[in-house]
Amino acid sequence: MEKTRKWRWGKHRWILLLLIILSVIGVNIIAPVQPHIQVAAETLSAEPLFTLPVLGDFYLTNTILAMLLMDIVIILIALGVRNAAKKNELAPGGIGGAFEMLIEMLYNLTQNTAGKFAPKIFPWFATILIVVLFANLLKLIPGFETVGLLHHAEHGYETQALGGNWYTVLNQEKEGGSMVTPFLRGVSTDLNFTLALALIAVGLSQYFGVKTQKLGYFKKFFDFSGFKQGAMMGVIMLFVGLLELIAEFARIISFSFRLFGNIFAGEVLLLVMAFLIPYIASLPFYGLELFVGFIQALVFMMLALVFFTLSTQGHGGEAHRSEEHH
Repeated sequence: MEKTRKWRWGKHRWILLLLIILSVIGVNIIAPVQPHIQVAAETLSAEPLFTLPVLGDFYLTNTILAMLLMDIVIILIALGVRNAAKKNELAPGGIGGAFEMLIEMLYNLTQNTAGKFAPKIFPWFATILIVVLFANLLKLIPGFETVGLLHHAEHGYETQALGGNWYTVLNQEKEGGSMVTPFLRGVSTDLNFTLALALIAVGLSQYFGVKTQKLGYFKKFFDFSGFKQGAMMGVIMLFVGLLELIAEFARIISFSFRLFGNIFAGEVLLLVMAFLIPYIASLPFYGLELFVGFIQALVFMMLALVFFTLSTQGHGGEAHRSEEHH
């Protein structure tokens, strides 16, 4: 029986080595563009798509394009899960079985935290987790932050127009420069996205509070019952309510800047390391960013769940009455 000869150490390692060698040759033939770091999302449209009365001009940015891609990916996965569930409702296999296990785990977590309010909280809670998780992880796909339009800058490289917005790098030694405007950029690196998520999360916590406690929920912020025990106690209770109100606005800032800061810092780290050490040494940082993406999604998820749950609990003596009412 003739034995087939196998590649020593596996063929995938040799393919990876070949790609590394080709990348070393490539960066020496064509000089890479220096990294450009910008906090605000880059615009892809020269003219505004439309103008809103209060907000002003609305441009197509690379984070909006990435968000549309993220939405398509989530919808395709949802359709795949639905098809898998239709084939076998009792024990779906493949992607359907994986998501059934994930959803069951998330629901049990919600039920252990929120109790009888879990059915109301879970859909919003799970949606926030899925959106944040995909927003954090899709930016690690090759092509994000690296493929885009090359624009003329002031220092670094000389560029030659190829037509429209496309340029080619000619000479690194001469004055003149180039800057890449990527087609796709991590959604979580846009403060508008994280701020919108923070407003949704905090707004939902207020909704659940009013839904479960009715108008008694606002006693958390404007509590005049302390005056029954004296003027001093009344002032203290009003001051505590003011602190609670300030805390709600602080949650918006904390939500938005925590997610934005961690993901944006990770993207800058990957960009700088890929420029300084463009070979094997920068690969471990992708693993680090994968871990950070999961952790930040879990942190955002748990904070949202805790705030949703706390909003359903009565303030002080109202907690007991709220439980009796429900």
